[in-house]
Amino acid sequence: MDTQWETYEVFHQSKRGEPHMYVGSVHAPDPQMALQLARDQFARRLKCASLWVVRSKDITATDYQEGGFFAQLTDKSYRDPKAFEAPDKSSPDEH
Repeated sequence: MDTQWETYEVFHQSKRGEPHMYVGSVHAPDPQMALQLARDQFARRLKCASLWVVRSKDITATDYQEGGFFAQLTDKSYRDPKAFEAPDKSSPDEH
């Protein structure tokens, strides 16, 4: 029987409409207790509109050694402004 509580990552929102920001972690037996512990730990000193708790083991992240993961798969240079040439405004219009 495992006696260790799970680790939950805590995200705090100070005002409605603002992004949730990571503020730390808590150990709890279930998500509801994690919310209560997060409230006690992180919402006492900070203005709080919302809290999220996520089990640490449910987070999937890239590895720092996976540099190629973020490489462009196809050429998208057409999206760059430099791919388009603006007309030269210093020369008179040719009609």
